[in-house]
Amino acid sequence: MSQPLTIVMYHYVRPLRDSRYPSLKALDVQDFAGQLDYLQQHYCVVRMEDVIASAKGEASLPENAALLTFDDGYRDHYDHVFPLLVERGLQGSFFPPASAIRERRMLDVNKIHFVLASVDDHAPLVDAVFRFLDTYRERYGLESNETYYQRHCKESRYDGPEVTFIKRLLQKGLPEALRAELVDALFHRFVTDDESAFADELYMSVEELRKLHEGGMYLGSHGDRHEWLNTLPGEAQQREIDASLSFLAELGIQSDDWVMCYPYGGYNDSLLAVLRDRGCALGLTVEVGVADLTKNDSLLLPRLDTNDLPIDGEALPNNGTCSAITTYS
Repeated sequence: MSQPLTIVMYHYVRPLRDSRYPSLKALDVQDFAGQLDYLQQHYCVVRMEDVIASAKGEASLPENAALLTFDDGYRDHYDHVFPLLVERGLQGSFFPPASAIRERRMLDVNKIHFVLASVDDHAPLVDAVFRFLDTYRERYGLESNETYYQRHCKESRYDGPEVTFIKRLLQKGLPEALRAELVDALFHRFVTDDESAFADELYMSVEELRKLHEGGMYLGSHGDRHEWLNTLPGEAQQREIDASLSFLAELGIQSDDWVMCYPYGGYNDSLLAVLRDRGCALGLTVEVGVADLTKNDSLLLPRLDTNDLPIDGEALPNNGTCSAITTYS
């Protein structure tokens, strides 16, 4: 018998329209509340502990089960998500990258997001990237600007070609040291020179994470430094996972039956072996789909993005979600 589970993935949730970065790819708080209305109308929102028990064959999920997951440890989650979940008696599962919380260090992925959100026209960003590549082309043996542009400038699920080009080039398309230097240069030029202050504003604190846990929320692993874990050698994968588990232990999270949320969705066989060796119960990917605990590998569960669901409690199930619903309330 199948056990479908709609796992919803969230990142930024904030009062977007009145913020300093209204073009940030984020969900407005009012829309989040509307989406919770929709989920509570059509689904039974379950706890992570219920999902773990079901995956182990110790329990069964209710019909139309849904799980709410929140990546990256943003203060948005403490300020705006947590109160709404508590008010409605719902649990969310939160996955903070350890180093961002411990070190108050801006992750490159977030630097890129805010660089993109700081300009209305992305052409100057592309020009700045090209000038940077021209400066370092000989030292790093770089390919031509046109080669990089043709390789990475493609339409993606949520972004236009120019934005996709910038994201892909800065996330994986250049040598690591050069990539980090370019991301820093763009962040300092288009956003701020004070990374520490920006990180304090962006990420939750250790104390806030503890309050989430004490308030009944679930906390899991999102790695240490938000790396593409599938690109790291085995020893580096082990260090990433062990550092994140050490961080969770500091927060009072037990090490048995813990949950992994893959940064960027990156995993490979080597990483899966590390997770199994350390007692990981579930793994959350960014592959799009409704999970089935009787069919999916428990470490490779797909998720739906918040953009795949309506933000109106009165909406009927859409094509992306109706296949997961067996009855309507």
